Order: sequence, then structure tokens, then C-alpha cells
Amino acid sequence: MKRCSWCENDELYTKYHDEEWGVPVFNDRKQFEFLVLESAQAGLSWLTILRKRENYRKAYDNFNPITVAKFDDIKIEELMKYEGIIRNERKIRASVNNAQRFIEIQKEFGSFNKYIWKFVDYKPIVNAWKNESDIPAKTKLSEMISKDLKTRGFEFIGPVIIYSHLQATGLVNDHIIDCFRYNQIREINKKV
Repeated sequence: MKRCSWCENDELYTKYHDEEWGVPVFNDRKQFEFLVLESAQAGLSWLTILRKRENYRKAYDNFNPITVAKFDDIKIEELMKYEGIIRNERKIRASVNNAQRFIEIQKEFGSFNKYIWKFVDYKPIVNAWKNESDIPAKTKLSEMISKDLKTRGFEFIGPVIIYSHLQATGLVNDHIIDCFRYNQIREINKKV
């Protein structure tokens, strides 16, 4: 069975690839989870973040943006001492700020899901990459979304992070065409 090669050297990575990456996400809490994790990943490998994901779930109240938005300096100091997550104060503070901005978007659009999916006209983009080396790190779409989010006050949300978010949450199908998940995701996308 052929897979995207980036995931083949680790069981956790393979499971993530086979079960999650590229599957359309329509749940706000899951969208928030990926925003937190993608922001934490900046400058690090995604595998590093995946290995800390359960710790993030515990530390971030299962990625409840309402709870995270209320984290104060005491909670931030507590998180800075928690070895289970990336202990970067700027990233932690950005996650709290972004939770607050996330809630503002929910109030404005009814859900974060409605906000983010409008950028792709509520239909996933299906690319047809033959080689992983052809997949861009960012696109005009991710630049546009990143710019809009920054205008709304989000932090640690550059176009590369946003493109990773779009791939992870299935707004973009970037499985290579030889990967067994490529056609499976295309079938899922037909139902969207």
C-alpha cells in the first residue's frame, strides 16, 4: 500500500496520515485544536507536536477555546513549567490570544467552520501532486487567510502555518496521487 513518504518512518505519524490528515473538518473545536498545534509547531517537526498532542489535550481542556481564552498569567506560568507541551511563552500567549480571536469569529460568522470554509467556497481543493517535492509550503490562498486572521488579531499564524492547517483539516487534499488516501479523501470530498 503506497503512502505519502513523509509518514512512513513512525507508527504515530502513519496513523495520523491514514486516519486524519486531509479529512475535512467541520467541527470548531477540532479546527481550534489544529490552530493551536500548528502554531506550536512553528520551527519544529509535526511529529514532535503529534507526540505531545495528548499532553496538549490535557493542558488545553481538550482544546476548548472558551477555557483557553480565559487563561491568565498564573495559568500561563503553569504551562511554562509543563514539560508535556512546547514551553515557548510567545506560542502559549499566542494560543490564548488566538482563542479569544477564535471566539470573536464564531460570534461574527456563527462558527469558525463557516468562516474558514468560505475561503474555498465550502468545497475542498483537490490537488493532483505526483511528487511530494511539488507540494508548496504556502499558497496565495494561505497568504490571504493568514492576512485576514492577522487583521483580526491572530498571532503565530503565517501563511506556511495556515497552509499546513488547510492540509490537516481537509480544506486541501495534498496526498500525492499514488497514495492510497488520495482517492479515499476524494470520495469523502464528494459528500461535502
